[in-house]
Amino acid sequence: MAKTVKEYGNESITQLKGPDQVRLRPAVIFGSDGLDGCEHSVFEIISNSVDEAREGYGKKIIVTKYTDGSVEVQDFGRGAPVDFNNKEQQYNYVLLFETLYAGGKYNTNNGGDYEYSIGLNGLGLASTQFASEYMDVEIKRDGFKYNLHFEKGYNIGGLKKEPYAGKDTGTKTKWKPDLNVFTEIDIPSDYFIDVLKRQAVVNDGLVFIFREQQGSRFVEKEICYKNGISDYIEELVGEEKLTAVQNWQTERKGKDREDKPEYKVKINAALCFSNRKQLKEYYHNSSWLEYGGAPEKAIRNAFVYQIDAYIKQQNKYSKNENKITFQDVEECLVLVISSFSTLVSYENQTKKAIKNKFIQEAMTDFFKHQLEVYFIENKAEADKIADQVLINKRSREKSEKERINIKNTLQQKGSDMVNRVQKFVDCRSKDVSEREVFIVEGDSALGSCKLARDANFQAIMPVRGKILNCLKSEYDKIFKSEIITDLIKVLGCGVEVKNKAKDLSTFSMDNLRWNKIIICTDADVDGFHIRTLILTMIYRLMPTLISEGKVFIAETPLYEINTKDKPYFAYDEKEKAEILEMIGSQKYTIQRSKGLGENQPDMMNLTTMNPATRRLIRVLPEDAEQTSMMFDMLLGDDLQGRKDYIAENGHLYMDDLDVS
Repeated sequence: MAKTVKEYGNESITQLKGPDQVRLRPAVIFGSDGLDGCEHSVFEIISNSVDEAREGYGKKIIVTKYTDGSVEVQDFGRGAPVDFNNKEQQYNYVLLFETLYAGGKYNTNNGGDYEYSIGLNGLGLASTQFASEYMDVEIKRDGFKYNLHFEKGYNIGGLKKEPYAGKDTGTKTKWKPDLNVFTEIDIPSDYFIDVLKRQAVVNDGLVFIFREQQGSRFVEKEICYKNGISDYIEELVGEEKLTAVQNWQTERKGKDREDKPEYKVKINAALCFSNRKQLKEYYHNSSWLEYGGAPEKAIRNAFVYQIDAYIKQQNKYSKNENKITFQDVEECLVLVISSFSTLVSYENQTKKAIKNKFIQEAMTDFFKHQLEVYFIENKAEADKIADQVLINKRSREKSEKERINIKNTLQQKGSDMVNRVQKFVDCRSKDVSEREVFIVEGDSALGSCKLARDANFQAIMPVRGKILNCLKSEYDKIFKSEIITDLIKVLGCGVEVKNKAKDLSTFSMDNLRWNKIIICTDADVDGFHIRTLILTMIYRLMPTLISEGKVFIAETPLYEINTKDKPYFAYDEKEKAEILEMIGSQKYTIQRSKGLGENQPDMMNLTTMNPATRRLIRVLPEDAEQTSMMFDMLLGDDLQGRKDYIAENGHLYMDDLDVS
């Protein structure tokens, strides 16, 4: 079939105009057409009010979330200029609300109306208006009240202006993000609280009020940090500090390049060290730099350089010990930087990182100097910092060594791997969807299970005695246990080790060699203990096997009741009573079930291994938390809790004990 030729000519080129510049390509401005893009559009309006407050106009900002998804932001600043602009020969409301790249923040470095501004590009306000289902604006300034109404990017009714005798000024903007632009507009309350808290942190004393509509009423939350980032760090760390909170400030002037304009930078930092908390947050012109950029690079350089120098000076390194890394420092560092500059280069419109060369250089030099002076004047605190960083470093290196040992343990695969696991009996099938592995206790159970199994798809892995308690043991001890490493090899999926060493987790469900992992132990106290220890191992090292429903417990009968016609098996006292009632006056013999190793193969097949007649208990995902609590109580360090539990529940298990 001939391919249709599409003409690409002069008429193929088109231009997006007006609201379509945003409505058809919202991700270009907001970073996404999803919920996070919608959230960023809200931040654009809030940031305009914050810029006003930082310049000294207004001490309060009110943000309201309505049940229909609409949002309102009210400030008490000067009020946005919306009347006719003789210089541009256009109404300012057209420039601000309907024109991209128009605004009052292009002259921050030359004495303009805004010196330190979140907004720079003249995009946020118009873009949010273009992306809204509707937007209503009320502005009070110069003795007048102005009202504007927009629908889907277009002004409806022009500018309405009337005299206003009140003395308050400011801008109130209410709008509803458009579901035709964003895939989702139901912004969670947590987002508003998080954004307003971050703005309160870096704008000392500015009061934010978040109002949320709940039915016919509004619930209010006030957020304010009188002393900004210092109060924030005190709130976060509390008493869990190694050192006192430091507040460092400076102002610098410089250029990103010799031929570029000079600009001003203000740096405000609050920090302390803690062995319980860690935090790094960077803000520039009050915008949270989620990805850091220049401040992150400066901190990495300055802190590693100065702390390493102090450790060397105090001879705290062991002989031939490696140098610290930033990972070791940040593990105990609590730091917030709020910087401002009259020129700034963000990575993009979402303002999540800055890349100014001079800002990075100024911060690096400033923090090196401040740390050097701080260490000289506060030797006791400097020693605490150095010692904690060295603890972090040595712990990291130990974990890295463990990671390598684990990796080496798990690297063997396939038949070569299983051949090296003593007494493991594999099955013939290579189809993972039908393969089962029975984890049984001891060599005697191995013998009877081996004879009772279906060798096509059932494998047997014996464990010798009680395995190590993985809940209480360190990883290096766990992975020295031959029983545990053999089990890991047989399962094949690796381990999920929650550890700070990078790339320590080697777990993959794709490498699991079994459809079912079946724990099969005797129906007595020792069997229960061994089963619990095996489950503990799986829970700690590979919990996804439980959440994915791959782990089972094979129920074994407590009693064998034989009649002339057939044998019956009772798995508990209730079943025993029901069977005895059912057989009535027939002659029978009743025998307490023997250990797995003493059972005849045909009985083992019938009661434990045959999929048609056996009973399996799946270890369910919803049991994970309860299981964890039980493991902690039975096998953890809470000795009193264990005693209390045994005193309260021990009678339930007495039937399983041989007290003769």
